[in-house]
Amino acid sequence: MNGLYDEFRIALHRVWKRRWFALAVAWGICLLGWLVVALIPNTYASQAKLFVGDQAMLSTNVIDDRTDQRQRMDRIQQTLLSADNLEKVIRGTALGNSIAGDREMAGKIVALRENIEVKSEQANVFDITVKQSGAGRSDGAAAALARDIAQKIIDIFQEENIAGGTGRTGQALRFLDQQLADRQKELQDAEQKRVAFETQNLGLLPGAGSASQQLVSARAELSQIDGQLASAQSSLAALNGQLAGTPAMLSTPIPGGGGGNPAAQQLAQVQGELAAARARGWTDSHPDVIAMKNQIASLRGAAGASSGSGGGSYKTPNPAYSSLQSMQAERSAAAAALRARKSALESDISRLTGKQSAEPGVQAEYQRISQDYDVLKQQYDKLLAERENTRLRGDVEQESDLTQFRVVNPPSASRVPAAPNRPLLLAAVLILGIGGGAGSAFALSQLRTSFPTPGSLEKASGLPVIGSISEMLTDAQRAARGKRLKLFFGGTGALAGVFLLLMMVEFIQRGTVA
Repeated sequence: MNGLYDEFRIALHRVWKRRWFALAVAWGICLLGWLVVALIPNTYASQAKLFVGDQAMLSTNVIDDRTDQRQRMDRIQQTLLSADNLEKVIRGTALGNSIAGDREMAGKIVALRENIEVKSEQANVFDITVKQSGAGRSDGAAAALARDIAQKIIDIFQEENIAGGTGRTGQALRFLDQQLADRQKELQDAEQKRVAFETQNLGLLPGAGSASQQLVSARAELSQIDGQLASAQSSLAALNGQLAGTPAMLSTPIPGGGGGNPAAQQLAQVQGELAAARARGWTDSHPDVIAMKNQIASLRGAAGASSGSGGGSYKTPNPAYSSLQSMQAERSAAAAALRARKSALESDISRLTGKQSAEPGVQAEYQRISQDYDVLKQQYDKLLAERENTRLRGDVEQESDLTQFRVVNPPSASRVPAAPNRPLLLAAVLILGIGGGAGSAFALSQLRTSFPTPGSLEKASGLPVIGSISEMLTDAQRAARGKRLKLFFGGTGALAGVFLLLMMVEFIQRGTVA
């Protein structure tokens, strides 16, 4: 610790030995730095606070774009910092006094946009900060210009967002009406195209009447017809067998020729019953049919014996035979109708199978046309809803003053420049100058080596130092050294005095800003 203290004392001694050089360097750095600080123009800022809110009297489903604070913030910034509004600000303030052309106006718009800051730290409260440099104008003029710019921005914003709300709504409605008319015409053309395509390709489009569904229905009906035709043909064959076993004529005894033949009459009755049973669909294996056939066989023998010993008889048509013939004709007609229907279905199936090969391409084209129509319909419905929403918002803004606008804090005219912080810069230059002077003196001492203590000499040479001799000064030398010391302190005090003078000038200048 003692060694470090000694090194510090040695460093201070070396700087002190070259104090005039350090003072000169400090003066040079300070003068140059203070000159640079003096050349930096002051920048004045004007701040204003606005309240821009919406009445909470409408549902968020009606006007949903007023529920998002971030969207409102973006809308406010776009309105305030738009090129048109900034051009109005420039032409309405002293910035527009020396504009020669459009290129210079564009440059001023860019510079002004960079000097305007809009931020929102609370809901519906916006802070506007306008900065204006004093380059080319006095500090008072710069502060007044910043305030005028902030006030002009507020005036334009209030004019466009309150008084101009109706005009913007009308313009938006006219634009939406034009878009709706164009979409409606496109929608009508798409509808006509779809109807024409449906008419041209009837039977090939998906739905209840498509070729695929018609083919499925025809095949199902053909399967039913095959079953019905097989049943009809089987029934006709059974009826033909019954008709073959039924006599067409019956023997009837002649009246008065021996009192008649009861067996023949009973035979005819049983044969009629058998024909009726077969007409009802009974088969030969039915017990009643077997009994009637056995009874007919026995009655035929009895009738033959009776006819040999009895009187004469004559032939009459068998009613059962006639009934079976009628049934045969009906079932033959039904079978013929089923065969004709089967032929027609087979022809339809062949035709539909040929059309089915072209159905995928037609369906794909129809699907594309339908998709185009659906897209246009969705766009039309969306524009229609947007137009209604815009109209409703315009009515509400006009009737109930939806947008609330209030200036919380009017634009300020500050006497203190926002930048630069000149007192801090002046102090920093002074500290830098003192540090630079001390550092320069220490560096010079390293180039011109001397040994302030016997220990440093012994350490540098590696030889023992027997002793040291103190400097003896005469009275004249002491007087001259005292005089030089006073001059040094005077120079140092003058440096501090210049610093204090510059600080006083800075605060006096701030007081003169109107």
